[in-house]
Amino acid sequence: MQDQNTKKLRSQDWFGKTGKDGFIYRSWIKNQGYPAHQFKGKPVIGICNTWSETTPCNGHFREIAQFVKNGIYEAGGFPLEFPVMSLGETIIRPTAMLYRNLASMTVEESIRGNPFDAVVLLTGCDKTTPSLVMGAASVGLPTIVVPGGPMLNGRFQGKAIGSGTDVWRFADDFRTGKMSAEEFEEAEACMSRSAGHCSTMGTASTMAVMCEALGLTLPGISAIPAVDSRKKMLAHMTGMRAVEMVKEDLTIDKILTKEAFENAIKINAAVGGSTNLILHLLAIAKRIGVDLNLEDFDRLGSYIPLLLNLMPSGKYLMEDFYYAGGLPVVIKELSAELRPEAISVNGKSIIENSAKARNWNEEVISPLAKPLKDHAGITVVKGNLAENGAVIKISAASEHLLKHRGKAVVFETIEDYHTRIDDPNLDIDKDSIMVLKNVGPKGYPGMPEVGNMALPKKLIDQGVTDMVRISDARMSGTAYGTVFLHVSPESAIGGTLGLVENGDYIYVDVKNKIINLDVSDTVLAERRANWKPLDLGYGRGHNQMYIQHVNQAHEGADFDFLVGNSGSKVSRESH
Repeated sequence: MQDQNTKKLRSQDWFGKTGKDGFIYRSWIKNQGYPAHQFKGKPVIGICNTWSETTPCNGHFREIAQFVKNGIYEAGGFPLEFPVMSLGETIIRPTAMLYRNLASMTVEESIRGNPFDAVVLLTGCDKTTPSLVMGAASVGLPTIVVPGGPMLNGRFQGKAIGSGTDVWRFADDFRTGKMSAEEFEEAEACMSRSAGHCSTMGTASTMAVMCEALGLTLPGISAIPAVDSRKKMLAHMTGMRAVEMVKEDLTIDKILTKEAFENAIKINAAVGGSTNLILHLLAIAKRIGVDLNLEDFDRLGSYIPLLLNLMPSGKYLMEDFYYAGGLPVVIKELSAELRPEAISVNGKSIIENSAKARNWNEEVISPLAKPLKDHAGITVVKGNLAENGAVIKISAASEHLLKHRGKAVVFETIEDYHTRIDDPNLDIDKDSIMVLKNVGPKGYPGMPEVGNMALPKKLIDQGVTDMVRISDARMSGTAYGTVFLHVSPESAIGGTLGLVENGDYIYVDVKNKIINLDVSDTVLAERRANWKPLDLGYGRGHNQMYIQHVNQAHEGADFDFLVGNSGSKVSRESH
């Protein structure tokens, strides 16, 4: 262990200065009531807070931040809380993903430009987690995460309901008259009954699990409900640990190794995590300089069995997951598959941290010997329709549709889809394949969660519950269905998806990892010669920058100029 006195604290380049600059740095901070001894060689820990009233998932973070501060003070550190751009998936338009990279820039520059020796990241709603980790990875300080935690289970008409997942069911029931307007409104209040993010294994829960699997959190924290007192206790302990990480010089690059990413991919498969993890994990890896690609998710995760019985792949919710023992139980079950050399923020491997875990409910967490599904990880398919790949979450798909050939019903834009999907004259049947174009990173722009297109009302009335759907979009981690996503290259830049026409036959075979458009190369060449991109109508600001610089889905959809990292050195001194 390296003592802090043998290594100059980064914060002392601010607070340890003599003369005019040191006077300014200390004096203005002192207007908040801090005594002089706080500036004399104590590790300064930044608390990166994504609290916002427009991010309901993170609405309890002001309280959580105080518990982190208490821990930092107890361990002899000096906490300084700072805000960054907060992305509330449920509120922000047109999609939070459009702003993930922008938010990561605010995180990166806030950390680099301020006198921090380490940072604690308060993460919760979907994109707050990757944007904070991406930004912190680009700077490289000791970094530890406090996931905000899921909300309590919803309760409606005597049954548990899951945020997100049951929305899709309720919406279909309301459209078809099975649910009244009064019941729909009542369910609205019953679903979100406490602070916290989605209670299902949606993207927010997936990203919390990812942080624990990567080793960025204290063990066992990811499944604790937001309002459980044990969340506050671990927030306090996280603050203490952040100070110790400075003393040990345990920087984020020592945790985010290739082995850590491989562990996260396997654990994501076992918990039935969101396909969104792929985009975020790829982006984080490219920031930290780890060689990770789309094929790694298929190679490492597609054969892993599903152990967690949570919506949308199962029946239970995050609160139940925590009571059953949480992620340490899953890690212990998978320990033979995991890389033991990857260390976590407490200096031990996630396998060591989980060695004493107990499974208190095998209905919720299945033993490896008796999994819910034998092979349930995210699978990557390729073919002439997705030369760089597309993904499907098998655990949420229908078995009988994993090998299927059908006629394409094409929607050129999301607006086209909304206009025509419930037209009684729409030429579509249960064997058709729904195709949605121009919803990828550049085409929308921002790659929204619209890939799980709702089925036509006339087919729902006939009892159809699932169809093959293909797009260059994402889908909510709370959603389900036989949905092929992240098609790359996307339609908006001339990918084959943009050339599909109504009546074309498409063939998918997940077992053999195939997605093909049954159209000859000659015909495709003719179509490509006549293809014209949509006029997206953006000419300024962030949206224009996004279109010009965003990478494709198989590369993580980060900005091309943010790949890599710049370290913690400030480019110029103040004068």
